[in-house]
Amino acid sequence: MDAMQRIAVFGATGSIGASALDVIARHPDRYQVTVLAAGRQVDALLALCRQHRPAHAVIADESQYPALKAGLAAAGLTTQAHAGMAALDALAQSDACDTVVAAIVGAAGLSSTLAAARAGKRLLLANKESLVLAGELLMAEVARSGSVLVPIDSEHNAIFQCLPDGRCNGQVEKIILTASGGPFRGYGRAQLAGITPEQAIAHPKWSMGPKISVDSATLMNKGLEVIEAHHLFGLPGTQIDVLVHPQSLVHSLVNFRDGSTLAQLGLPDMRTTLAVGLAWPQRITSGVAGLDLVAQGGRLDFEPPDTQTFPALTLAYAALAAGGTAPAYLNALNEEAVSAFLQRRIAFLDIPALVEAGLAALPTTAADSLEVLLEADQAARRYAHNAINRLDS
Repeated sequence: MDAMQRIAVFGATGSIGASALDVIARHPDRYQVTVLAAGRQVDALLALCRQHRPAHAVIADESQYPALKAGLAAAGLTTQAHAGMAALDALAQSDACDTVVAAIVGAAGLSSTLAAARAGKRLLLANKESLVLAGELLMAEVARSGSVLVPIDSEHNAIFQCLPDGRCNGQVEKIILTASGGPFRGYGRAQLAGITPEQAIAHPKWSMGPKISVDSATLMNKGLEVIEAHHLFGLPGTQIDVLVHPQSLVHSLVNFRDGSTLAQLGLPDMRTTLAVGLAWPQRITSGVAGLDLVAQGGRLDFEPPDTQTFPALTLAYAALAAGGTAPAYLNALNEEAVSAFLQRRIAFLDIPALVEAGLAALPTTAADSLEVLLEADQAARRYAHNAINRLDS
């Protein structure tokens, strides 16, 4: 029998964290949650600690540390309380865990993801920014340490499943990421002018957090995934395509050199990809039912993305082609623009406009260290704050 796998869930109170904990709880003989981490939702973190009884709990917001410590004591738990991002990094590298579910949203998740890769952990990567901002650095750490990296995004996980050993190995002609098209598929630009945050986060197929839902609505999510795929699978942007597939049942396709195409299909539920990540190369039950294509309507539709109406995808390809600090700019500009939109400070169409203007204004330089990338990230955020203040005034 395999040894018990000790798992750290970073971003435990989010939707991916919840899915991961659901799968883990189905296999108490294989998996043990040893570390739970959250950003600032201390009550939600305490509830998870009472349920899963980890050895360690981390709240990134250091002001919440007293509440976490008191709550654990009141619950009679022996769970050790920690606070701050440095604690996340330390636990990612420690013998407290064998596997890290990296599900912290945004650039905040980068440091602990790199720490886990450096330490040779099995890394279930749901943090897009780690690859978009620092893909070359992360993949170099994975190669150096022998870490097993399994992407948890449904699209990249699908590609991973279609490839022998999860690698292209010179056999792949093209990979094709599918996109649902988001809630505004078929809209023209005029229809997008008055879109509200509530409309943008109402995704037709996936249950996701507000930031990722808005990215799906602008198609920036798919643009970030193109950059991720480049790093994960070692292909240039010219060999990575996007197809809109509204049913969200075909999660991605791989075209091989011999004319074969393999696709991975399944219901839109992140527990499948998490089960793949936890058990690969084995298969375990995830709580997700098998796919009945007839029950799902008996048809699969595909169409090209409308990049005139949704220019974010084109911006991402341009950032990937530019290389260097451009993807870091793209990511930071988009994060700040989406945040401002959710706060009703800017309009929906201002999101790609701000990103495009920022990419044109900020000078692209070589990105050969984490320090350079973090400086680029901050420069883009300063640009975005100024632009948002002008739009909001």
